[in-house]
Amino acid sequence: MYAIVKTGGKQYRVERGQRLLVERLPAEEGADVALRPILYRSEEVVFDKAGLETVKVTAKVLGHVRGEKLRVFKFKPKRGYKRRTGHRQELTQIEVTEILQGARKAAAKARAKASGKPSSKPATAKPARAKAASAKPARAKPAAAKPARAKPAAAKPARAKPAAAKAPGAKRPAKATTAKAPPAVSTKKEQADGS
Repeated sequence: MYAIVKTGGKQYRVERGQRLLVERLPAEEGADVALRPILYRSEEVVFDKAGLETVKVTAKVLGHVRGEKLRVFKFKPKRGYKRRTGHRQELTQIEVTEILQGARKAAAKARAKASGKPSSKPATAKPARAKAASAKPARAKPAAAKPARAKPAAAKPARAKPAAAKAPGAKRPAKATTAKAPPAVSTKKEQADGS
């Protein structure tokens, strides 16, 4: 029979009488602590939420210790950067005292025997309610739901682009010029003949 428990963000396989080091627990020396089971195994395996509610794993705190020193060295070549630090983790030494299944049911039965009341409650038939009466009324959407964003009718007209504006990917139109007569050029022959 064993259980897998979770404490300090880690999981441990524990059996009765086993000693182990776990992350620091907020409990005094000699105090009993309850560990959270995530699996229980004896004749059958229990790992569902309902079944694990009945499993109880308790341990006794033996003492608080610090782990061995870890050296942390940071180094960047060719930059003259070196840093050396150390770290010692805070730990708690515990001993698993008991692993029980059905602990809550047994405790409830013991309390019932002590008080003289029967452990199981008689089943009382409750009147069946109509589904519509028990269900909350659904929220009705307002009639004027948000309309799609549309431009108002009196929106400003788009500015007209000048005719010479360049459209993407189009060539510029040639500049309009007035036809002028080329200046009169006289050749040497014309000058010699008549001018």
